[in-house]
Order: sequence, then structure tokens, then C-alpha cells
Amino acid sequence: MTISNAVKTRAAELSRFFEDAGALPVQCDILQPAETLLELYGEDIRTRAYVTFDPARGEQMLRPDFTVPVVQMHMESGAEPARYTYAGEVFRRQEDHPERPSEYLQVGYEVFDRSAPAEADAEVFALFNAVLGPLGLRAATGDIGILTAVVSGLKTTQARRAALMRHIWRPRRFRALLDRFSGRTPLPETRAALLASDAPQDIGSPSIGLRSDAEIARRIQALRHDAAEPPISTEEIDLLDAVMAVRETCPFALENLRDLAVDLPAMRPAVDRFADRCAALQKRGVDVAALEFETTYGRTSMEYYDGFVFGFYAGHRPDLPPIASGGRYDALTRVLGRGTEIPAVGGVIRPHLVVELEGAQ
Repeated sequence: MTISNAVKTRAAELSRFFEDAGALPVQCDILQPAETLLELYGEDIRTRAYVTFDPARGEQMLRPDFTVPVVQMHMESGAEPARYTYAGEVFRRQEDHPERPSEYLQVGYEVFDRSAPAEADAEVFALFNAVLGPLGLRAATGDIGILTAVVSGLKTTQARRAALMRHIWRPRRFRALLDRFSGRTPLPETRAALLASDAPQDIGSPSIGLRSDAEIARRIQALRHDAAEPPISTEEIDLLDAVMAVRETCPFALENLRDLAVDLPAMRPAVDRFADRCAALQKRGVDVAALEFETTYGRTSMEYYDGFVFGFYAGHRPDLPPIASGGRYDALTRVLGRGTEIPAVGGVIRPHLVVELEGAQ
């Protein structure tokens, strides 16, 4: 794909805007080690990225975004606090949306600062809100941290909580697990038969695949232990559903979530962080009273977001993806920092969409 000069110019302007806000311009290799991305996202990332092989460096992926390499760079040698901006091509397979480009420019702004996370959230959102303001976009916000806090507080086994955490970003799988763990759906007949048997071969199935007999036996034993556990209570499931259903402007969402936190104490710290963020946004001139909030917003985005998430949309162009999006990814710094971590938040803008919308005005 050929990227127009107008888009390149707009990308440079957006990056300079972030430089003026205190960001250091950085660049990252177009080819990124596939091993790192596979460790983070599993084999699913292959359906979204372009994979190639370099004889000297092994399996590589064309850069699907900048956040992961920027985090790696910062965790290796960055000072604190730090702010970065970048502008360059990213590459995404578009099997579900063939009308969208598979190569496009991305401009971003990332903040690494442990002193005041709520203030950093507000800083990033307010900058994006300001630079995109002339386009009249609709802003949406959410908080993955509230949902993970509720899941971590469920009165059930650690194995079940871990399974739900793994699939928070896959809503249908997450719901299927909730229904199974709460007893709302029965076990599939084949699994019920397997658990009732003394060994895998008792149900007439040959041993296939790469797992050893010992691994299969351990997996069956784990499934039997899980099947013997009491279901997650209806009350907890109903409360979790109520949390996930919150979709209001920020003040009303905060009030609703505080009421729910009375019965879900595990989510109180996350709700307090939401309140602190609202106050910080207000101080930066954001109209919080009109700002949309949805607890589950961002669940189908990149899986490294674990707190505040946001996006900007063209309301009159529902066919377009987010013009800009971002969020908090503290856990990613812990994974890539190999034992060290720092609170981090950032976002990206698609300058080709900015140019398209500006041309239509």
C-alpha cells in the first residue's frame, strides 16, 4: 500500500504535538521477534499479524503495533518518568474487514510514570481529546481493572478465577465459562463421559495429539476436581452481570459502581481509581459529566490493557474503526520487565483516518 504525502505530513504534525507535550521521539524495528508476541497473546496473534522468517533472527512478525517494542525499550534502558512519541507503519491482517488497509501509519504517545497513575491517565486522554477536538468525535471510556477486580474476588477456586481472567478479552468464551462454573449449563456429554470413566481409553477414544498419557491423566484429574467444586453462587453471577451492564456517563457510572461495591468489596480499590481519574480529567478541562463510560469497553482490543481504556469514534461513520484508542497496561511492563515494572498508559492515532475526516469537513 502507498501512504500518501498528506497522511505522512499529518502524522508528523501529530507526533510534533506530542513532542511539544514533553515526549521523546523514538522508533522501533519493523520486524519484531515473534516469540515475544506469541508469549503474550498465544497463537491467536498469527491471525492478526504477518509472520516471516529471518535466517539470522528466527521467526519474526511485521510490527503489529508500537506499544510492545516501546515497553521493551523502556524497561531495558529508560529513565523515570518518561514520555515517548512515535510515527511509523504497522501491519495488520484484515480478514474480517478486507476493506481496511493492512498497512497504515500509527502515531502514539506513551507515559511511564509511577507517581500519579490517575493524573497520567487524564494527561493522555486530555491530549488526545485536544488534538482530535476539531473532528467532533465521540469519546468512549472504560476500565478493564474493575472487571478483573470483580473476577479476582469471586468465591471460587483459583483455577476457575485464572480461567476467567485468561478469557476476559474473549466475551463469548468468558460467558461460557461463567455459565459452566455457575451450573447454568451442564457439561458436554463427551466431557461428562470422560470424567465418569476410569481412563481415557474407557470411552473408546484413541490417544492422539502431542500430549503424553501422564499429561492427559493430570488434565482429567483437574477436570474432575473442578466438577466436584460447588458452583459460583447466583448472587455473585448476578452482581458480576450488573457490573458488566454499567453503561452511563461517568458520574452516573461511578455512583452505580459504588453501590455495587457494597456487595463486591474486591472492586472498591478499582472504583476509587475510577473516581480519582474522573477528578483528574475534570481538572484538565474534560467535560466528565458528558463523558461515556462502559465497564466492558475495550474487551476485544489488544489484551495488554488492564485498567483505563478509551477510544475516539466518528459518529457519522460507523464503518470506520476507532480514529484513536489507548489505555493503561501496567501488567505488560511487569511481563516484559522480567521482574521490574512501572505504571504505564498510552494511546495511538490513525492519521489516515484523520486526513479522511478532515477532507470531508
